[in-house]
Amino acid sequence: MTQRTLAGVIALPIVLALIIVAWVVPLPFTIYSPGPTVNVLGDYKGNPIVDVTGHKTYRDGGELRMTTVSETTREAHLGLWALLSAWVSRDDAIYPHSVAYPDQHGTSQEDKQAGAAQMTSAQDDAAAAALRKLGYRVPSVVAIAQVVKGAPAAGALKVEDRLLKVGDTAVSTPDQAVKAVQAVKPGSKLVLTIKRGDATKKVTVTAGSREQKAYLGVSLGSAYDFPFQVHIGIDPAIGGPSAGLMMALSIYDTLTPGSLTGGQHVAGTGTIDAKGEVGLIGGIQQKIPGAMHDGAKLFLVPAGNCPDVQGADHKDMRLVKVSTLDDAISAIESWTKNHSAKLPTCRSGS
Repeated sequence: MTQRTLAGVIALPIVLALIIVAWVVPLPFTIYSPGPTVNVLGDYKGNPIVDVTGHKTYRDGGELRMTTVSETTREAHLGLWALLSAWVSRDDAIYPHSVAYPDQHGTSQEDKQAGAAQMTSAQDDAAAAALRKLGYRVPSVVAIAQVVKGAPAAGALKVEDRLLKVGDTAVSTPDQAVKAVQAVKPGSKLVLTIKRGDATKKVTVTAGSREQKAYLGVSLGSAYDFPFQVHIGIDPAIGGPSAGLMMALSIYDTLTPGSLTGGQHVAGTGTIDAKGEVGLIGGIQQKIPGAMHDGAKLFLVPAGNCPDVQGADHKDMRLVKVSTLDDAISAIESWTKNHSAKLPTCRSGS
């Protein structure tokens, strides 16, 4: 056996071992894929997704589809084969694990809880934006979005409680509430005035200490006093804030005569605040093919996401840039009248 042949015999199993290791050893990446879309004008488990009590509703034709992204969990073990399959896919995308999950010490359960809290907040913001668009007065209040297990407030406060006062200080925004809590010394007893359901009550919490400042161990969000009840019931497995725009449009359509979409299929994405301003989101490259697959002919793109859709393969589905709820309503109304109407688009560099 020659020296070259011997070297090849020795090297072959080493090379094979390296290939096998590369194939099966987990790599620090996350895969984003098109997720399901949901017609927010439709039903979930036999009940309307947009459920209104105390106001006349108008159930018309057409679809307003919120779009989602399916992503591998933070604990998923992705080998080279899975990543190569995603890399060659036209619809999937690969992101560093640290980008998809900036908090490297979190868990999938915590991700689900955070997503659920974001969805609840997004639903309230969507309802506030839609009702204010319709001329209703919708005052802002502070809501408990999450209570950390074992935190000072655990057992005293519950998710969806409305925080009215911290001591003698009335609060109407999360920032005001945080400042009022941090104005006391850690270890102090705080009397909190809250509204739980229809009852107003007081609870006492001993403030904890974090970075030498008082804290309660809760996440605060903006909630609202609505003139009537608007409930959005979708699959609880769907979380995050990015469906805000489409939920606001669906509430607006449900509360106004006639079909906003003219019986057509419209999809889109974007966060929304109570003022009706639309914010950018992640994973829009995967949401576009998901919307096309489910028959959408018009897709609403948050203005901040314009750089992300340059060169996107959207076939005959029109991509329309929107910055506000008013923009979205105007674009849909113009498009339903004339599918060739001139509409705001994401131009190169925008």
